[in-house]
Amino acid sequence: MHGAFTRTEHRPWPVPKRPWSWRQTWCDLLFAHWSVPAEALRPLVPAELAIDKCDGTAWIGVVPFRMQGVMLRWLPDVPGLSAFPELNVRTYVTCNGRPGVWFFSLDATRRLAVWGARRFFHLPYHLAEMQVTAGPSGIGYRSRRLDVARPVEFRARYEPISQPYEATAGTLEHWLTERYCLYARSPRGAIYRVEVHHHPWPLQRARVEIERNDLFAGLISPPLRAPPMLAHFARRVDVVVWSPERVEVQSMSKVPSLPHSGSLVGS
Repeated sequence: MHGAFTRTEHRPWPVPKRPWSWRQTWCDLLFAHWSVPAEALRPLVPAELAIDKCDGTAWIGVVPFRMQGVMLRWLPDVPGLSAFPELNVRTYVTCNGRPGVWFFSLDATRRLAVWGARRFFHLPYHLAEMQVTAGPSGIGYRSRRLDVARPVEFRARYEPISQPYEATAGTLEHWLTERYCLYARSPRGAIYRVEVHHHPWPLQRARVEIERNDLFAGLISPPLRAPPMLAHFARRVDVVVWSPERVEVQSMSKVPSLPHSGSLVGS
C-alpha cells in the first residue's frame, strides 16, 4: 500500500474504490491567495460548477512548487521526465456536493507532461521555461510561458516562517487547502473529476515577495494587489491520483451537503 494511505480519516468523502493510476510528490509549495468577488470569476468557470465562497467571497490562488516521482503506478521514475516545476492558477468549486479545484492555467517545463495533461486530463497546461532555486533567503521561483505570443512571467521568492501544523477544520486555510479532487472540461464540453489523496497538508505560515506576476492577465480586472492576502508553505506531500471520471451533473436541489461546502469561519 502507498504511504499516502496510512491516513484517510481527514477526507470529506471515502477514498475511491477503483485503483489509483499515478503517483507523485509535491515539494516546496507555496499557497498564495487573494479574495475576489464570485461574480468576477463566474464567466471563467463552467456553469455546471458552483463557485465556492467562504464568508461570501471567492478566492483565487497561485501555487508554485516542484514535482518529483511523477509516474504511472507500476513504473519506475524516468530521469528527465518524472521531476519538474509546476505553477498553477486556481479557484474553488463544488459539483454534486464534492468541493474541488478549478484551474485557470498550469505551467510546466516538460513538453510530454504538458501534452499528456491536456490530452488525457483536459487541463489547460502551458509549456514554460522555469527555474527553482533554494537558498538561505528561501525558494526563488521563475517562470516564463513559451507557447503564447505575449510574455506571461512569474517571479517570486518565498520561505516558511513558522513550524509545520495541520489546518483546523472550519478555518479559512483548511477550506482553501484541504481539497481532494479537481474538475476539468473536455473539448466536447463534458465535466470530469480527478480524485487525489494525500495526508493533511503540513502547512507553515509563509513570507512571499512577488517581483512579477502576469498570471492574472485576462482573468481579473483590475489586477489583484500584491502581496497575497494569505500565504502558506508546505515542504512535501506524497500524492496518488486517479484517472479522470466523467461527472453526470445533478441539479443543485439534489446535491448532498458535505463539510467543505458553504461558508466557513476564516482563520
